[in-house]
Amino acid sequence: MCSMEQLSERFRRFADMECRHSSRLYEHLARNAAEDPELLKLAAHSRPGQPVPNLFLGAVHYLLLKGIRHELAYYYDSIVQDPKDLAGVFAPFKQFCKQYEAEIVDLLETRLVQTNEMRRCAYLYPAFCYIYQLTGKPLSLVEIGTSAGLQLLWDKYRYSYSSQTVEYGNEHAALKIISELGGNPFLYVQSPPVADRVGIDLHINDLKDPDHYLWLKALIWPEHKERRAYFEAAAACLEHYPVHLIEGDGVELLPDIIPTLANDSTLCIFHTHVANQFPAATKTKLIQFIQVLGQQRDVFHLYNNMWDMDLHLDFYGNGEEKKLTLAETDGHGRWFKWEG
Repeated sequence: MCSMEQLSERFRRFADMECRHSSRLYEHLARNAAEDPELLKLAAHSRPGQPVPNLFLGAVHYLLLKGIRHELAYYYDSIVQDPKDLAGVFAPFKQFCKQYEAEIVDLLETRLVQTNEMRRCAYLYPAFCYIYQLTGKPLSLVEIGTSAGLQLLWDKYRYSYSSQTVEYGNEHAALKIISELGGNPFLYVQSPPVADRVGIDLHINDLKDPDHYLWLKALIWPEHKERRAYFEAAAACLEHYPVHLIEGDGVELLPDIIPTLANDSTLCIFHTHVANQFPAATKTKLIQFIQVLGQQRDVFHLYNNMWDMDLHLDFYGNGEEKKLTLAETDGHGRWFKWEG
């Protein structure tokens, strides 16, 4: 468990590194919370390994979206059309946290940060195109930290990139994902074929459950209207393309799942951003398992937020190991710079 000084620094870093130029509300709240011992003590109830600022602010957002009537709601773009000036937000925020402390503690102790950020599919698409170009075989997808499984359907969406004149993916998709692209990745106009899609998470979010649906919406930052629209469109898509979701520890379950996948397919184990919640020993165990597996069959490991924010691809073919850095990425997928 981190000290109050460490927790304070996490809020400051969250404000500086993640919220600046993205969420004025969360930047303002995080900076002030970093200097407030009472709020830090409250936030410290978060489960070990969780990104505390995201979870804490998500818990407050969830309670507001659930319908609690409070002055604080008038500062949230996700609730009112014309939010009040942020200069006055911290006092009602702190009062709200004090008034609903028990509810916030319960959420911090029981929930996880499980954002299904749909724009991250914008950089998954060229990564999977690259893998398919190498093997020519349908892809068997295993996602660790899948939440509700929406990223497993990356091939069912449409993509528009700033430097490209054509659109890619499923031309009939209801969801079109727009992202700024630097560099020149290889892109198939139509999505590569997928043989299997399996998602694993410590807690599976069933989007047919209104509470699960609301929690995932609450994890989207209040000003990010387009992110909410993407999430809603992807959730509707899931109704037409169900995926196989398994609840449990992804690293522990991999040995049981791999044998169930098609042998004549390309095995792709991937995860986006969840690895920052892994203990160091879990990261090492995952890497070692994939290395051993790579001696038995070809396998691709696609990931970011394990050691840094870049998108990495480790792959094993014919017993040989190759490691590539494919792209520099924005945390919410608003842009990425292809390097692979």
